[in-house]
Amino acid sequence: MSFPWLCLKKQKGWLQRMDELNRLLEEIIDGRLVQVILSNSQDKAYGDKLKLRPVMLRGELMFQSTRYAGTQVFHINHSRQEACALIGNLLQGKFRQCEIRAKDRSAVVLVSRKGKMTIKVKQTPCHVLQDLSHNREKQYILKEGCPEDFLVGLGVQTPDGKITKNKYDKFRQINRYLEFIEDILDQLPAEGTIHVIDFGCGKSYLTFAMYYYLHELQGRDIRITGLDLKTDVIRSCNELAVRCGYQQLHFQVGDISTYEGTDRVDMVVSLHACDTATDYALEKAVRWGARVILAVPCCQHEVNRQIHCPQLAPLPRYGVIQERMSALITDAIRANLLEQQGYETQILEFIDMEHTPKNLLIRAVKRQDTSGHNQAGQPHMLKKQDAGRQAVSLQETMELLGVEPTLVRLLDRKEEK
Repeated sequence: MSFPWLCLKKQKGWLQRMDELNRLLEEIIDGRLVQVILSNSQDKAYGDKLKLRPVMLRGELMFQSTRYAGTQVFHINHSRQEACALIGNLLQGKFRQCEIRAKDRSAVVLVSRKGKMTIKVKQTPCHVLQDLSHNREKQYILKEGCPEDFLVGLGVQTPDGKITKNKYDKFRQINRYLEFIEDILDQLPAEGTIHVIDFGCGKSYLTFAMYYYLHELQGRDIRITGLDLKTDVIRSCNELAVRCGYQQLHFQVGDISTYEGTDRVDMVVSLHACDTATDYALEKAVRWGARVILAVPCCQHEVNRQIHCPQLAPLPRYGVIQERMSALITDAIRANLLEQQGYETQILEFIDMEHTPKNLLIRAVKRQDTSGHNQAGQPHMLKKQDAGRQAVSLQETMELLGVEPTLVRLLDRKEEK
């Protein structure tokens, strides 16, 4: 039995939301705009993501869209009216999420799988001179001159938003990290609570930034647990979370290798966990079936002690060479092992080498189907029929080098259970 009045009611609600969205766009799409990001694609053939920003072209304010479709990038310049219409149209079938950031406010628009639209607007006064030139310098997600409670509490910003003199590198690192989070946003659940574990969180600069970005800017229902061995650090992090009003951000004392506090995690983060602690973090992420893994390994002592290869004997004579070789070999093996466990894995430069040699990030995204194709319908980086050959090749490589990282043994133990 059908109920026409119910369909009309739903249609009326949608039209009201579209009217609200159009009013918001008319108010916010002007020179005060910082950036619009459309994500959570429903049409991978059209694109994975679209960004919109204001630019000055021949003295006229325009809005440049950048559409990312696989490995291709497309740029188009729009008038103000065209930009507003573009965003409204794309939220009706192409994308389910829109983040709008302006100097005086921010907004998040979410469209559920059933087509329900929610709009959240937050006043965020921020007096920053904006560069609208066509070839402008890189724009950070977090802005200098815009004080954020967690950055002030961590000593990165002064109360008026200026970056503390010795924290510029940290500020850039935080923004770079948020770009990695932005890139994998579509891989996280669009609905329900997103559960994140941050192993070896330390002072938690990046943990707080992640919570702020996902919850405050993206409007996601997020629960983050930070784990570290230092009691005093955990206490101060919990105190700051309370002061910032971050109700779903908690820190606890614990060891990565023995942590068993949950059985379901959407994203596992491990930044600068020392030596084999990274292996334990990666194994737990695999066991939990985490959709996303972000790891910046540190201090690969285990392989440094193990490596023994007569064919390479002239190279490790120099200590610094063996140290760097060991680090690269360790992380390459880890990435290959994650591929074998069903993840599409990349090794990326986290921050410039001049700031720290520990600058490689392992980013792994779990494949969401078993058809041998990713969500865009393209072949996976590692097809199933190639997995066995890769496993043999990796084993031969480890035997040649005389190494067996802890992650190999942990995953073997997992398979035996």
